[in-house]
Amino acid sequence: MNALVIKIIALSTMIIDHYGAVFQSGIDIYRIIGRLSFPIYCFLLVEGYFNTSNVKKYALRLLIFAFISEIPFDLAFFNEIGFVHQNIFFTLFLGLVTIYIIDDKSINLKYVKYAAIPVSCILAIVLAVDYNIIGIIYILSFYYTKKHTKLKRFSLIGLIMASANLGAYILQQFSLLALPVVYFYNGKPGPKNRFLQVSFYAAYPLHLLLFYIIKSRFLF
Repeated sequence: MNALVIKIIALSTMIIDHYGAVFQSGIDIYRIIGRLSFPIYCFLLVEGYFNTSNVKKYALRLLIFAFISEIPFDLAFFNEIGFVHQNIFFTLFLGLVTIYIIDDKSINLKYVKYAAIPVSCILAIVLAVDYNIIGIIYILSFYYTKKHTKLKRFSLIGLIMASANLGAYILQQFSLLALPVVYFYNGKPGPKNRFLQVSFYAAYPLHLLLFYIIKSRFLF
């Protein structure tokens, strides 16, 4: 499977998950399907890091959409604008900055690199980003195992994810089902253009805004 196919799977399972959270909170199957989404996005983030020509622009793009998405995110899940919980773009941004600091050869101060992970985890807690520390662990697991053979890599990631999931609610263990999807990634981007790129980013705030409008106008 190329990157485009994997992105479509990630986006589809995410929308299903959010539909279940907003409209069918008592039915687990939507949330189970949705557990596939975030690990796939973590995998794509790490692949994007190693393949992008400009990491800073990549990070800026994530941060911009994090702020764009925050109001639709708050409204869809909490019916009000606040700082109780921040959307997934903030998690991905934190993860990307963390691996950039760890990997950047121009940073000669070792304590900066050593501090990157704990500081990122603390920020994930303080800012209450989606998936919290678990999100940072997922991203780092894909990053640190990048050079292993495929079988060894995904075996290690599975163990790390399963261990990290022990600190979350039980359905989070279904996130392991994402690993067979990314295992068959063929390293090819598939069709790629600016419209598709922006569409995948914009789909996040747009579907949340649509869910909020449906919920507020037609259900209450």
